[in-house]
Parts: sequence; C-alpha cells; structure tokens
Amino acid sequence: MGDQARRSLVPLLAALVAAILSISAAAQTQAAPAPPPARFVVVLDAAHGGDDPGGRIGNQPEKTVTLALSVRLRSLLAARGIQVVTTRESDVTLDADRRAEIANHANAQACISLHASTSGFGIHLFTSSLAPAAPASVVAWRTAQAAWVTRSLALSGELNASLRQAGMDVTLGRTSLLAVDSMTCPAVAVEVAPEAGEGNAAAAAPDDPGYQARVAEALAAALLEWRSEGAQL
Repeated sequence: MGDQARRSLVPLLAALVAAILSISAAAQTQAAPAPPPARFVVVLDAAHGGDDPGGRIGNQPEKTVTLALSVRLRSLLAARGIQVVTTRESDVTLDADRRAEIANHANAQACISLHASTSGFGIHLFTSSLAPAAPASVVAWRTAQAAWVTRSLALSGELNASLRQAGMDVTLGRTSLLAVDSMTCPAVAVEVAPEAGEGNAAAAAPDDPGYQARVAEALAAALLEWRSEGAQL
C-alpha cells in the first residue's frame, strides 16, 4: 500500500474510532440505573385485638372493626406504591409497648392508630398530649413522641383537610395514648365514630362497609399528599 493510500485511511480510521467511542458512551448513559425512589413507610395499628376486644360497635367488638379498616387502608396504600407495615393482621393480643416497637423498628414516615367508637359523630383525630421537645441522644420510652409532636400535629392537619374535603365531620384533640407516646415518628390516632346525618341522626355506623371505604379513601389521599410534600424522616 502506498503512502497516499495510507494517508487516505487515517481520516476514515479516526472517524471510525470516534463513532465507536460515541456509541460506547451512549450505551453507558442508557445503562445507568435510575436512582431508587425515596423510602416512604406507613404503619397501620389496628387497636385492640385478642384478649382485648375494645368497645362494642353494633354486633361486633371494636377489635374486629379496626382490623377491617386497617385491611382496607393497607390495600389502598399498597396500590399507590406506599410500603405498609401493620402491627397486626389477625386477632392477636398486642400490648402498647409491642405496638410502639413495631412502629419504631419500621422507621416510618407516619403511623395511623385506628380506633372505633359509638360516642359522638364523625372522625376524631388525636395527637399526643406531650409537650414538644427537641430530639435527644437518650430517649425516654414513655415520652419518645415528644420529639415528634410538631410533625404529628402537621400530619393530623393533613388528615383533617382530606377528611373534611370528603364531607366528613372531624374533631381534633390531644390525649395520652401509651402506644403513641412511645413512638418515634409522626403518629395520629384516628377514631371512627358514627357518621353524622340530618338532625344529628347517625347515617352510618363505624362498621358499615361503605362508610369504612370512604374513610379509608380519605386517609389514603391524605397520606399520598403527606408523601408528596416530602414528609421524610
């Protein structure tokens, strides 16, 4: 091969190398994995269970009503891509410490403690009555929620807005609940009372499937909004 022929091949080889490098770079870019989605976990705590039946809701013990609501809400959240941890999936006995342990181990962004009552109307939202406190390196078990009270009140506000938007009466309150007071995450107790009808007549009982479905939908919508607002720990 003459010098002229060799010289004519140089630009072709250079172009070929450049093309190969470009294709390799593009392949590496396309193969780069997408960053994993931010972890978001919700704990659902169906109150009572086992040896603790709770109150009486129509013909059922409260423990059965809260478990049914937990199952409904779990399904809605899971369908929306939210990881759910439940304190119980069956009729088992759990004390307050065990419920808090499950929630704390999950490192959750929200915990919803589910209750039912025949007293009053609508939905009652309760946050811990502990005074807000700065996070500490050593946390007292019975007052662990103190460092999360501010975030719990914000979560309660989100739930309140969604439930009201769904046309439900909501009552806000603060109280001492052993399980909630020991939780290290935003936590709210949701108590479902009879739905208010005209003239303060009960339109639906807490164990009514249609009523439970609407409550669960509103709670799920609130938790989706809580996630979208970047409510990360």
